[in-house]
Amino acid sequence: MTAPVIWNLPIAKTHLLCASAGALSFVGGAGDLDAAGRIRNPGDLDKQIQGAMANVKDALDIENCTLDDIVRLKAHFTADRDDWDVIAALARFFGKDPMPVISTVPDPFQPFSGQKIQIQAIAQRGWRKHADLRVVPRRVPHPKQALFGDRTVTAGLRAGEFIAVANRTAEGADGAVHHPDDGVGQTHFIMERHEETLAGLGASTQDSIKMEGYYFGTTRADWMPLAKARASHFRDPGPVGTVVPCHRLNPKGALIKIELMGMRTLRSGFDKYIPREDHWPERVWDWPIPLPYRQAIRLRDVVWLGGQCACRPYVNSGLRVAEGQLTPQTAVVTSLLEDLLRPFGRTLADLKLLVCYFTSTGSEAETAAFLKTLADCIPGALPPVTVVPTPALHTQETSLEIWGVAQG
Repeated sequence: MTAPVIWNLPIAKTHLLCASAGALSFVGGAGDLDAAGRIRNPGDLDKQIQGAMANVKDALDIENCTLDDIVRLKAHFTADRDDWDVIAALARFFGKDPMPVISTVPDPFQPFSGQKIQIQAIAQRGWRKHADLRVVPRRVPHPKQALFGDRTVTAGLRAGEFIAVANRTAEGADGAVHHPDDGVGQTHFIMERHEETLAGLGASTQDSIKMEGYYFGTTRADWMPLAKARASHFRDPGPVGTVVPCHRLNPKGALIKIELMGMRTLRSGFDKYIPREDHWPERVWDWPIPLPYRQAIRLRDVVWLGGQCACRPYVNSGLRVAEGQLTPQTAVVTSLLEDLLRPFGRTLADLKLLVCYFTSTGSEAETAAFLKTLADCIPGALPPVTVVPTPALHTQETSLEIWGVAQG
């Protein structure tokens, strides 16, 4: 009997498809890839969703997880489709309620030729049997409700201590965007909705461990007012963060998209904050304006790393080194990740997930070159990795931003 052939990325370096840190298991960017790393159904989003989810299932099996163990699913897709259409297509792979948190990001590029979607998953074995399971429903705009029948979409999920909140824009119940042409207003609207979701899970933004966000803009002037608006919803010490420019968002008029992950414990019937350990080596840069976020935190044997750019060390200037050069900036960024892990007694070999945004014109050759450089900088096998090529990042001098998770 021939064993089923598992999928691979089209790279020479040995790489993991799924890995675990603490109670969580991580799948990187799973696409509709075969064992040779080829896209099986080029250009066909619907077939690629089926193939990618089959590959997520196979990857999770390595860590003794199933699709029903997924708590947070994230899809980067490139197609002329609405996010709700993609969320509905992914929801069909989860027969049990509640469905996991599903986040989506429409991107102009995918890493490999003919690719339309890549899917990242975070799973926690057996969470559906956990005594402390809480769910907050997500309001689906009226024009999209028929896609889901009578099923409830999940806005926020608390599986024991782990919390996931789906990314969202400032879209309202009618499908229109609140605060059109006002990125600061949209930011506050989104964060207020997230605060309501967290409250329904017995938590607050102070329990956040990871924030991810997307915004339109490629200058510090574009970034700064939005950064201040986001920051006003957190107290120091805040979560680690990764916020990068985007080039597509749905629906029309959306300027911002934000999602959160967090942790909170239940102690003798009361919800309690979990103290986190954090380290900030002198070499690792700070933001050019005061912000409450951290660069690396450890909770429950998991180290969460904020998005690292090739920023000038020892200062908070916001300036870059090796300006606009992807290869040397990749080496700098991985050295920063190493610096952040060292005080926790961990190394790059302990990474269990990497999420990489890098500048590209959208060619597979550029993805291959970036992955080769990344592999040269990481000892041993590459961890599960999501690679997101993008036309531009924060400034012309910025070529990449990478965040990750390590075994703590």
